[in-house]
Parts: sequence; C-alpha cells; structure tokens
Amino acid sequence: MRQWRSGQDMDDILDVFITLKNPSGHPFLTDDEIRYQLAELMIGSVDNPSNSVEWAMGEMINQPELMKKAQEEIDRVVGKERLVQESDIGELNYIKACAREAYRLHPFSAFNIPHMSTEDTTVAGYYIPKGSQALVSRYGLGRNPKVWVNPLKFDPERHMNDGDVSLLENDLSTGRRGCIAGVLGTYMTIMLLARLVQCFDWTPPPNGIDLSEAVDELSPAMPVTAFAKPWLPPHLYPTDQN
Repeated sequence: MRQWRSGQDMDDILDVFITLKNPSGHPFLTDDEIRYQLAELMIGSVDNPSNSVEWAMGEMINQPELMKKAQEEIDRVVGKERLVQESDIGELNYIKACAREAYRLHPFSAFNIPHMSTEDTTVAGYYIPKGSQALVSRYGLGRNPKVWVNPLKFDPERHMNDGDVSLLENDLSTGRRGCIAGVLGTYMTIMLLARLVQCFDWTPPPNGIDLSEAVDELSPAMPVTAFAKPWLPPHLYPTDQN
C-alpha cells in the first residue's frame, strides 16, 4: 500500500485490488478483503495444478507409451539443450492434452460451488424453479458414458481432434462466475507437468502406481511414487554450489 501511494505503476493483481474504487470513489476492498482475495487466488491456483499433475504423472508412468509421446513432443519442440519455457506452451499440445485428461478424469473436487437460480428456467428439458440450489457434478460430467468413450480410461488422444488444445473453456471460464485464476492455473499446470516430463525418465515401482482415489477426497489414496533418472545434460540441473 505504501509503495502504491508513493507512485508505483500498476503491475500485478495486488495493484488492481488496491486501486479498485466504489461509485463514491472510495476503496472498494478493505485490507482484510484484499488478503482474503489473494489467499483464494493462490490456494485455488496451487491446489488444482498440483492435484492434476500428480494424477497425470501417475497415469502416464503407468502407461509408458503415453510418457514416450509426451517426451518426444518436448524433444521436438524444445530439444535437450534448454528447459521448457512459457513461450513453448502453445506448441505442447500433447502435454496440454494429458493435463486436460487429468482434469476430466480426476477433478480436484466432486462438485462446483453451488449456485441458486434467480428465475424459473428450463435447461436440457429440465424445469428449474426460481430459488433452486444448483450443484454441478464435475465427477459425473467427466465420467458420463453418454459423452465420453471409455470414460474411465486415461486417454489424452481424445482431446487432440481440434488442433490447438486448451485447458480453458471460453464459454465456461469467463463472466461473473469465471475463475479469476484460470490463466495462472493453466500455466502452472503445464509448466510443472512439462518440466517433470522433460527433465527425468520415470520408472514405476515393481507393483506399478496405485491410482485408487482417497475415501474422503479425490486425490490419490497413496502419493504417486516413482523412480526418476536425469534425462538432460548435467548443466541444465540447478545445483547447490555451497
């Protein structure tokens, strides 16, 4: 707040929160409200990517042919003389498809945040009266056999039919109910997954990776554990010189 009042330019989301004004010209958010908004933003953009990448890595390590395709894409787009950068994401469609499939099959939570209908309406032939509580099942939508072929199979290829692959749905991720951390979460997910695939050759434990779900949540029942062998030249791995 002191830096902003001293004339610092607007650079990030914190600056935006600080400068929001209500119709009377007063700050729109209190200091506490700004802290809460930032906490929501960071927690949401960290938990979803970490959960999805853990599931994606477990599925890909258990299916070595998928991991090989992902590694071949990174070798083709990036090579072995530098690390994946954000500027590469647009060309890493197979990596994005793997992340998208993890979102579909293994959502972070079973339901979206509940909403209430403000007027009588009909959706897909179902009458929804005003005041109804609406809960959208992420789990059910992602595993609906009427929509997905072999819905319980982790198959990134199902997302590769439309050219460029995106983790954001333009008709679902915008507007008043859109996720404010959607772009940030997308970049975090792809960068984390791509670096793990690029930097190491992964081998499952003797009995494979247990991909069962936890009882009370949708995270893996057992942490994904595998053997990692460096895949790139030694100088690309940061080391502690002290």
